[in-house]
Amino acid sequence: MIELPKNLLEATRYFSDEQKCIDLLAFLRWPNGTPICPYCGVEENERKHYWLATQRRWKCYACRKQFSVKVGTIFEDSAVALDKWLVALWMLCNCKNGVSSHEISRDLKVTQRSAWFMLHRLRAALAGGSLMKMGGNGEPIEVDETFIGGKIKNMHRRVVREKFKGLPTAGNSSYTKTAVMGMRDRETRRVRATVVPNVNRETLQNMILANVEKKSTVYTDSARGYVDLATKDFVHDTVNHMEEYVRGNVHTQGIENFWSLLKRGLKGTYVAVEPFHLDRYVTEAVFRFNNRATKDNPLTDADRFALAVSQIAGKRLTYAALTGKVPPSL
Repeated sequence: MIELPKNLLEATRYFSDEQKCIDLLAFLRWPNGTPICPYCGVEENERKHYWLATQRRWKCYACRKQFSVKVGTIFEDSAVALDKWLVALWMLCNCKNGVSSHEISRDLKVTQRSAWFMLHRLRAALAGGSLMKMGGNGEPIEVDETFIGGKIKNMHRRVVREKFKGLPTAGNSSYTKTAVMGMRDRETRRVRATVVPNVNRETLQNMILANVEKKSTVYTDSARGYVDLATKDFVHDTVNHMEEYVRGNVHTQGIENFWSLLKRGLKGTYVAVEPFHLDRYVTEAVFRFNNRATKDNPLTDADRFALAVSQIAGKRLTYAALTGKVPPSL
């Protein structure tokens, strides 16, 4: 059993030893830390893989290929050392408002461009969660949408002309900002959120049908996109924010609390996020929110880090995919 560091200072010291990084990744990535060849799938238990000590990698007994602990993970083909990767992941998991690429660049002595790429690959690892639907049997689910983007009044005239040419921008966030939809289960206190192309009724209700069990009690605001939701076998109640925010148990305060945390990180830490990349920033915020320390689930920094490391396998994000030159393979 490997004992994880408890704070950033201990983590920095712990990860300074490359062999400890390899042992930790192997322990969290593979069952009992037993290597499995990423090329042919043969476990070391069937026939012991060769450990090449000078190269710090294994050689598969079956297919004869060599592989390191990075192969088949978000770290694959990266020249950045594991100690920097793991410290960056620790900070991303545990800094409540996120961590910027400029801060990673200064602290880990890598270029800002490399730090930006590293953080996006780490956000890909944070994506996960259950495939099961939320709610059921009348359980309360809060559903809401928000808009992310800069204010028109703060933009240069040239930018407004080029970016929003021909659109009725005045006071209309649906044209100038990116829509994000979220759902919060009051029983489990967990959130799901994702970028959506629009806030039309079909889009919003299809997202609810895909993520919420029927017979659940769904609380929303009075937006037109949620009209007739009761006809789809949900118990639906709304609150009109023009008149009130809470009426007994009818409110969306929980999911709006998540929106405030998300926007605090986007505005205060990341400052400018392109819509093309926004979904990964939302994923990052969802991971920290769902794995925060509570009385019922007192998670530590080490617990969040261990969970993130356990999700690094089978995910690959290349720079070409990140910048839109080729379709992402995730």
